[in-house]
Amino acid sequence: MGGEAVRFVRIPRRSLPPLGGLVAAVAVSLTGSRVAAVALPWFVLVTTGSVTQTGVVAFCETAPYVASKALAGPWIDRLGPRRVSWVTDLASAASVVLIPLLHALNLLSYALLLVLVAVVGAVRGPGDLAKEVMVPQAAELSGVALERGTGWIGVMERLSGTLGPMAGGGLVLLFGPMAGLAVNGAAFLLGSALVALALPKGMGGPVPAAGRESGYLRSLGEAFTLLRSDPLLVTIIVMLTVTNFLDAAMWVLLPVWARDSGSGAGMFGLLLGVSSATAVGGSLVAATIAHRLSRRRVFFGGFLLGGAPKFLILAMDVPAWVVVAVFAVGGFGTGFLNPVLGAVLFERIPPELLGRVQGLGSSLAFAGTPLGGLLAGAGAAAVGLVPVLMTVGLAYLLATVASGMRPEWRRMDEQRVSSPNPSHRAEALDA
Repeated sequence: MGGEAVRFVRIPRRSLPPLGGLVAAVAVSLTGSRVAAVALPWFVLVTTGSVTQTGVVAFCETAPYVASKALAGPWIDRLGPRRVSWVTDLASAASVVLIPLLHALNLLSYALLLVLVAVVGAVRGPGDLAKEVMVPQAAELSGVALERGTGWIGVMERLSGTLGPMAGGGLVLLFGPMAGLAVNGAAFLLGSALVALALPKGMGGPVPAAGRESGYLRSLGEAFTLLRSDPLLVTIIVMLTVTNFLDAAMWVLLPVWARDSGSGAGMFGLLLGVSSATAVGGSLVAATIAHRLSRRRVFFGGFLLGGAPKFLILAMDVPAWVVVAVFAVGGFGTGFLNPVLGAVLFERIPPELLGRVQGLGSSLAFAGTPLGGLLAGAGAAAVGLVPVLMTVGLAYLLATVASGMRPEWRRMDEQRVSSPNPSHRAEALDA
């Protein structure tokens, strides 16, 4: 895993701060995706009336997303994440816009919809990965400590998750679900333009020693070797694989709950928006003070607040304000997760392997996501919504508590002490 030392290119002061440009691109593209996360399942649910078919649509998007993210790492390291990001966002825009266009022309069949969402997932995976890979470089070039850089990206992710679902719910109520997908396409187009035009060309280029002398499979094998040799990375991936599998069920079960409870698409979007809004607060706190706190305690505290409770409360006959409150508290907890996790991963992965390892690790962590929505839909159709919600909630609680007992998690804070990452030395420059 050696190779020549990696030196990032210093961007002239007159350029847009790299972290600011990246944050804007992440915010725009994710906002559009969150709008579609409300509009698309609602469209399938109300037009087909089938929970199972709604789960199949989720599967057809997430499976190619996970696979393409796993395989894109070597190409991102070789071609440069900036180029991959704007090209794939442009392709995502074209694919998404075809859905409302074909629907308006009465040419959109269910089978064709599955093909289009699969294409969207396949091109979105490398685009999301490319933006993740640029975070440590953008943080260093902007003179920001790594935890603060990942924290601000987390803030924008959560803010997008607030505005997107609320906008999606409003668009569905006022104009129908196809309007939400049109907005998603426009957001991808704007995100592509931001990366291509706003981010300086000196940023996000191919990383030296990125496996140019070795073949594609060998480059991918180097990433797998690094992951396998690091006990903390293995433990993180195993836990995230389980929790992401369970989280995927929410994207199918929540619209079913909103429909069956009579709350409608407005409540669907509201719950997602409230959860993300409070997560913005959690991410802001993490960006400010996370570098002073125990990463392990913050990480598992966030999971205990934001994991099991949101499933269990939906299974209970309680007033709507109680459901909103639980989602709000859970969102605040989850706001701490990505800043802490991102900092740990960027510290432990050499820059010349970042695209490959981040892509492979992320895909392994999301490997069960396609089945999560599919099985949740099939289970709700077979045995009912409440038993599935209770099962998923209890499984989430067990997975969080059992994983938290592993000794490998102590390395989260040990690594911080000895980390050579230059971004930590930049903290004093952060205003």
